[in-house]
Parts: sequence; structure tokens; C-alpha cells
Amino acid sequence: MTSLHIKELSIEIGGKQVCNNLNLTIEAGQVWGILCRNGVGKTTLLHTLAGLREAVSGEIFINNTNINKLSRKHIAQQLGLLLQHTEDPFPTTVIETVLSGRHPHIANWQWENEKDMDIAQRALQTVEMQPMANRLVNQLSGGERQRVSIATLLTQQAEILLLDEPNSHLDLNYQIKLLSKITQQIKQQQGITLMSLHDINLASHFCDHVLLMNEDAKIIAGETADILNEENLLQAYGCEIKKLNDGDKTFFAPELQ
Repeated sequence: MTSLHIKELSIEIGGKQVCNNLNLTIEAGQVWGILCRNGVGKTTLLHTLAGLREAVSGEIFINNTNINKLSRKHIAQQLGLLLQHTEDPFPTTVIETVLSGRHPHIANWQWENEKDMDIAQRALQTVEMQPMANRLVNQLSGGERQRVSIATLLTQQAEILLLDEPNSHLDLNYQIKLLSKITQQIKQQQGITLMSLHDINLASHFCDHVLLMNEDAKIIAGETADILNEENLLQAYGCEIKKLNDGDKTFFAPELQ
């Protein structure tokens, strides 16, 4: 079964502590949201979990294997990371960019085959970008480019998805539509999703678990219904956030000064 296990993990960046002795187990089928103020360390945490930066101490296990014992290719076969910012130094087409998600599964000196192309085309259909398959990525809007990044990640077919602000640049329609598709797919496939979000309401709706980060490196983690309350949100964001109920639905709104 797919799992991501974090043991006694401590992370620092620029002399600032992001987390201290964090212990967390994320199991198959779970969708986790990361919430906090700007600059607290959401991106740093995700990059550390992906093996892109070294922790001060602690261990990370992907499917019960220490990440330090895995090659980068093996990690990429099991774990995919959606970056917050994407640069395109070379003018490639949309389909070429999305096909790059298959590279962890292709042997050296081999090319993508028909199966790889089918997977990429299905991913483009999921994000509604198939009509733009032959357009250059540097000719896309910010939202279109984000959808291409998501399609590339889906083409990778990793069991564990780490998403750094997946709704960035997306209008409200695509925020709801794509987060719904991603979370439904990962649950059906018994994979794992861990994503950083700015919108508490999106986390409340799409995530069954939440990791709430505070500036003092204190982290509160657990089921969404238990973690997202007014007291915890006040500590995390430094402002009053009211919990509102509408039938069986819950919403969160800041107290306006």
C-alpha cells in the first residue's frame, strides 16, 4: 500500500525553523492540505519531502523505504511534485512538455512510445488543454500554463503527489474542476495527495486531513474537521476567522476590521 512516513523531521531555511521533530504518516487514499501564512515554509516542506533539499535531521520514507536509499529516477516513479513556479527556457510545445512526465518510466536512450502518448493525451483531456497540444508553452496564459503543469504531473502517474499551490493562476471554475478531478483520481487509485493551499475553504472541501503550520514551527495535523476550528486558525493566521455552517456544509470567513 502507498504510504509517506515522516519521522522526527526538522527543517530550517535561512536560519528559520520550519518544523521540529515532525512525525506524520500519510496513508493510501488520503488527501492532505497544508495551510499557513506566507513565508512560514509550505514550499520548503514540500521540497524536503520530495528529496530536493536536505533536512536538519529526521527521515522520510516512501512506501516504507528511506528516500535517501532511492535513486532520483526511482523517487520520480513514485512521487511527483508540482512546482509553484515554472520556467520555460526553450520553446517546446504543450504535448512535448506533457510527455516529459513519462521520462522516469523510460529507459536511457529510448523514446516515448504510443502508450506514453496516450497517457499524455488523456492528461491533456483532463485539464481541457488537448486543443492546444501543438501550441508553444511560452505563448500560453498563466492559467493555461498551470494546467499544462498539472497535465505533466498526471502523465508521470506517480502514487504520491505533492502539489505546491495547484490552484495558482487558475480561475474559480478550474480551481474547483481540477482539484475535484485530482482528488477523486488519487482516492480511486489509493494514492496520496499533499497540497499547499491559501484558501481555507478549498482545504475544507477537498482535503480529509490538514497540516496547519505556525510561525513558531509548531505544526498541528489531523482530520480536517478536528483541525479547522476558530482557535487553531487564529493562532496560525493571526486574525479572527469565523466558522459558518450552511446545512451540512462548512465555510470560513475572516472577520473584517
